Amino acid sequence: MSDRNATSPRLRGVLEGIPSYKPGRPAAAGGPVSYKLSSNENPYPPLPGVLESVTAAAGSFNRYPDLACTALCEELAERFDVPVSHLATGTGSVGLAQQLVQATAGPGDEVLYAWRSFEAYPIITQISGATSVPIPLTGAGAGHLPAGGGGTEAHDLDAMADAITDRTRLVFVCTPNNPTGPAIPGADLRRFLDRVPGDVLVVLDEAYREFVRDERVVDGLDFYRDRPNVCVLRTFSKAYGLAGLRVGFAVAHEPVAAALRKTAVPFGVSQLAQEAAIASLRSEDALLERVEALVKERTRVGDELRAQGWTVPDSQANFVWLRLGARTADFARKAEAAGVMVRPFDGEGVRVSIGETAANDLFLQVAASFRKEL
Repeated sequence: MSDRNATSPRLRGVLEGIPSYKPGRPAAAGGPVSYKLSSNENPYPPLPGVLESVTAAAGSFNRYPDLACTALCEELAERFDVPVSHLATGTGSVGLAQQLVQATAGPGDEVLYAWRSFEAYPIITQISGATSVPIPLTGAGAGHLPAGGGGTEAHDLDAMADAITDRTRLVFVCTPNNPTGPAIPGADLRRFLDRVPGDVLVVLDEAYREFVRDERVVDGLDFYRDRPNVCVLRTFSKAYGLAGLRVGFAVAHEPVAAALRKTAVPFGVSQLAQEAAIASLRSEDALLERVEALVKERTRVGDELRAQGWTVPDSQANFVWLRLGARTADFARKAEAAGVMVRPFDGEGVRVSIGETAANDLFLQVAASFRKEL
């Protein structure tokens, strides 16, 4: 019989020690000009037609949204040439990632991923009761890495394949990798997938796919089409600029897509988010123009950092990464004092989003000044 005098309900022990997800800090209010480069948000306003669609949908948000996201899935199916039955939607790609862990792994199972990578992976794995198997990035602990960094701070795919056991249920592959930036060349990813047993689900987390310009990198959907154990995650939060509406989608073969629909929170994707996503898909010309402008800024920022003497991995996303080790917190404080919020990972480095030109310029000034102190 339960103890009626207990001071609090008994919760699952697996929750103990779970780290809290740390969002990027917002820009300071009430002070000098300040820029938020800490959350990989798109600095542009919504794409043409999006506000109008959301405004029209707002008139009926006393009603539940379409549970199946029917119109959005039909739009996605046509846009990416996939069957509607291979699609599932969720509250951003991170919501879908959590559903995938719930569907595949529990106590005694293992979830494998590169580290450092997306900080939600260990959190959602521990919540499920499964065991995390983090595999260090190439060169991640090497201190001063070789200039250029094209092959550094990337997935060590050989080590990841070697770590797969009969307990492995799911492998996250974040490409481009958050927070370091490199994307995985198609030939390397194909060799890795060939080594993964068919009963292990491989999740290609492509939240930053639209920013990739490395011709060696292959669209993850090309791997999904003939590999039933490959699932591709995408989001409208980054390139499409809908971070505040929380809508992402997964492309996978029917057993996996069906499992995602089973584990979804009912009505999780609001009707406003669905309409905004549809309007965004229909505004592709403007999307490509904005993404290209951000890619050019990424190149400019990366080139300037290297000219200052920094080692910068070859980012294919909308951010850059500086490995600072013990000086990470010092750099973040100096950036904040100058009016730029960056995303520090204590003892490792800082991730800095590509934002407005003025924000990027201010960050570069901070980086140049800090470099002289090293």
